[in-house]
Amino acid sequence: MRIVFAGTPEFAATALRAVAAAGHDIALVLTQRDKPAGRGLELRMSEIKKIALANGLPLLQPESLRNEVVVARLRQTKADIMVVAAYGLILPQAVLEVTPLGCINIHASLLPRWRGAAPIQRAILAGDQETGISIMQMDAGLDTGPILLQRSLPIAEDETAATLHDKLAALGGDAALDVLSALKKGTLKPVPQPMVGVTYAHRVSKHEARLDWTRPALEVERAVRAYNPAPGAHTSLLGDALKVWRGRADQVEQVAGEPGQVIEIGVGLRVACGRGVLDVLELQRPGGRRQAVAEFLRGNAISLGARLGA
Repeated sequence: MRIVFAGTPEFAATALRAVAAAGHDIALVLTQRDKPAGRGLELRMSEIKKIALANGLPLLQPESLRNEVVVARLRQTKADIMVVAAYGLILPQAVLEVTPLGCINIHASLLPRWRGAAPIQRAILAGDQETGISIMQMDAGLDTGPILLQRSLPIAEDETAATLHDKLAALGGDAALDVLSALKKGTLKPVPQPMVGVTYAHRVSKHEARLDWTRPALEVERAVRAYNPAPGAHTSLLGDALKVWRGRADQVEQVAGEPGQVIEIGVGLRVACGRGVLDVLELQRPGGRRQAVAEFLRGNAISLGARLGA
């Protein structure tokens, strides 16, 4: 099939590689404009742009799709379908209708659960035991279109946003290929999303990733896993910032300490929570590297009874 592909981060790049490797004709690649990143705020190209440039694929980086010139460029491709994955720009009705088979979206949840920008993080935060990929026929709403295909997978007890992202990205690429094949044969029938079970995965902020030690230990552990790798769960000690990269909840009934207080130091730091204890196993100071707690403590003194987040 002749395809316009729209996406930006690595999640989308995995799908683009799969679609290209399957022999589909990539008529045009859309991605967001280069953005400043890092300490030097140098312009950084998206993962999708890197693939397009490396493979000589036609590339377009519009500021908006609400532009007649952009819509005309899309029509000129004479593509059969548009495949979208984590693109980041709103597709107006004129774009949704520009190809005969419309636009399909690769979404990292089992819709209608976790519509929106951060389905992977929200699923972990909520303690979901299962998630998956939905291939959706796009309409004008926010992830509201009918479902063409869904594939599920379990969320492991130690799953981080990073590990779940990679699993879902691979699953999304495979599912997209199956949908493209079925659409070409005319064997797929879109199924409307149910009206019940709708939840929204709002974008994650750095402020939100500050650990709240008054919460139950299990929720604090989920936060550590959900914000890994970005923006990184963080707390503070005597005014200095600390990132917490790994921890394990212990739902012990009796805790002799206030929320955030270090009540034991060993292989990890046992930190009291609102209910239970979090064994903190990996830490990082600003400008430093991630370290197991035993290594971290060799260069950073933390006293028994110290209070995190205070």
